[in-house]
Amino acid sequence: MELLNEIWQTARRNKLRTTLTGFAVAWGIFMLIVLLGAGNGLINAQLRQSSRFLSSSMVVFGGWTSKPYQGLKEGRDIRLHQRDIDITQHDFAGTIDEVGAQYRTSATISFGQQYLNTSICGVYPNHTKIDKVEMMEGRFINQIDLNEKRKVLVLGNKQAKELGARIGSHVNVGALAFQVVGIYKEQQNGRADAFSSYSAIKSIYGANTDDAGRIELTFHGLTTKEANEDFERDYRRRLNAEHQAHPDDEEAVWIWNRFTQNLQMETGIDIIRTFLWVVGLFTLLSGIVGVSNIMLITVKERTHEFGIRKAIGAKPWGILRLIIVESVIITTFFGYIGMVLGILANEYMDATLGHETIDTGLFKATMFVDPTVGLDVCIEATMVMVLAGTIAGLIPAFKASRIRPIEALRAD
Repeated sequence: MELLNEIWQTARRNKLRTTLTGFAVAWGIFMLIVLLGAGNGLINAQLRQSSRFLSSSMVVFGGWTSKPYQGLKEGRDIRLHQRDIDITQHDFAGTIDEVGAQYRTSATISFGQQYLNTSICGVYPNHTKIDKVEMMEGRFINQIDLNEKRKVLVLGNKQAKELGARIGSHVNVGALAFQVVGIYKEQQNGRADAFSSYSAIKSIYGANTDDAGRIELTFHGLTTKEANEDFERDYRRRLNAEHQAHPDDEEAVWIWNRFTQNLQMETGIDIIRTFLWVVGLFTLLSGIVGVSNIMLITVKERTHEFGIRKAIGAKPWGILRLIIVESVIITTFFGYIGMVLGILANEYMDATLGHETIDTGLFKATMFVDPTVGLDVCIEATMVMVLAGTIAGLIPAFKASRIRPIEALRAD
């Protein structure tokens, strides 16, 4: 108790020195926690977005030719046909497991006095696996719906609530009646489509066109980036040949490969994490340097005091203990303050940026998701600073404890 009282009196006499030491400690920990929290928010947002899709899946859709070929100019609009679906299913059966398609249109859905304007997507039954549609009530589109061109509808939970529709309700899609067979949970960052069978939507809205919409498929055996690139090249060349596009034209047919997208995302996440830790550690290091310099100055200023202590019988260990305990208490106290402020800053980011979405037109994306840092990281960062402050005080304290009283009393 006497030792703590002595440290308190010393801190009161040297308020500026104590404040500077504490600020260096608190600032280093605060910045490390905030930087890591912001980085985790970006990473978690990307992980949540990618988790919405099956990684071993692709979506294929037409584009525009970027190269002239066989007397045809570039800039031609390429639309996928039923023949492309058949080629995908039969010519690449060794790699592709399931093939589906999407045909999208806009329509007004009404039920009683309520209505909403939305996008209706005609799909195959495998869409629920590829896009990980989570059903809340009823069922998704099945093979019988597809074979019989049933006019059935799967609504999002918010859509169903807005319309007041339930499972079994008959709603109007334009002038046609569709039966609601399922309600799914809408993704927070996704587009809320109403789903129906591909055959029904295509026959109603696309009967007079060769446009088959988009192809979606699942695959196996493509476990490396190189294997995926080889498959994409062969597959694109086959479809390009069907549309008289240059074999190497990568813009005639677009392939959204979720597997390679995940690989790129993982590489980007690793880079972000490395960058954040490097910047954070340098920030922490600046705090350590600040603490070290102040502790060196502190010991030097108190050399005369230590000489008097030794002259009246103080042991070297007593002086060493005084400096070490003072260093530990200061770094622990201000380190805790920095940790708490950093956690509060992350919670503030979570409450503000963590709930903001950006509408790209195609989908809504949240930039920050749970921008926080684990308590273990916060405690470890604080302990590193405490340890560094202790070591910073230990070196000059050891020298001070070994100095002869007569030399200490003559020190300026």
